[in-house]
Amino acid sequence: MSVVTPREPAAREAPRAPLAITQQARLVQRWSHLVAAAASCPGKRHVVNEDSHSDLASGAPVFVVADGVGGGAMAAWASRQVVKRLHSALAARPIDGDAIRDALLEADRDVGRGIARRTARSGATTVALCAGTGSFLPRWYIGWVGDCRIYRLSRTGETVELLTRDDTYRNLGERPPPGGSVDDPARMVGNGAVGTPNVQRIDLRFGEALLLCSDGVYKHVSSDEIAGAFAGASPLAERCVRLLEVARSHGSADDATALVVRHDRRARSPLWRYALASALLLLLSAVFLALAPQWEAAPAGSTPVMSSQLHPEFHA
Repeated sequence: MSVVTPREPAAREAPRAPLAITQQARLVQRWSHLVAAAASCPGKRHVVNEDSHSDLASGAPVFVVADGVGGGAMAAWASRQVVKRLHSALAARPIDGDAIRDALLEADRDVGRGIARRTARSGATTVALCAGTGSFLPRWYIGWVGDCRIYRLSRTGETVELLTRDDTYRNLGERPPPGGSVDDPARMVGNGAVGTPNVQRIDLRFGEALLLCSDGVYKHVSSDEIAGAFAGASPLAERCVRLLEVARSHGSADDATALVVRHDRRARSPLWRYALASALLLLLSAVFLALAPQWEAAPAGSTPVMSSQLHPEFHA
């Protein structure tokens, strides 16, 4: 690849939004449920946030964060379109590794054509997504292009594991084009610089969570600070805001987005527990009756004797 990552033009600092825009939703499955939350805010130079993320009210176990490449054409539009097109593509077929690769490649072509119809300038976005499969949602696929990241948070919140590897020139062992940096993303969606999308299958146990975030977050926080932001019992949306605040306090001037989805065991209602106890009682009663000893018929006025206690010779 020889695509130069667009650079932010010199610009005066734009008014920053006072609060991050947040969302939180719950997706209930038969045996489990997901709690998802997101927070996003523009950076110091942007009046318009060029990051985008999934609408958590969509009802599908698919979650996307996209980061429009600053300095490129239509960065905010490109990130929104990538999120929209990935959801549309993955809703139309069973989710697996091939479906995610195809969806990312289709998004690259569609967004590229959309930009070309409006301007001769190049534009692109980086993206990370996750999608759950199975009745209990134990199996997840993650995919990414560029340098948005995905972390797995342990049930206790003490362990933070980075699952992705940034598509930078440095990590891919490629020489950046003139004017580029080794830490620029070498793979992007919307300008034909996707290559082969990264896709992995992972397991997500009850209580664990996935965090998707743009570089305006992770470049300014450590794994310990991520764990600290998500510690406690406050709503997930508040914890996402807390993470953005930590990044801002450490000098982040870029658009920043954090989306977290937690896999929880579904709590059973008291009525469900009563029905289960009743069914178990009926089962035990049936087993008891089937195994109970049978009484031999006895003459009137005599004492019944169980057949299992009779001596064999009395059966002759």
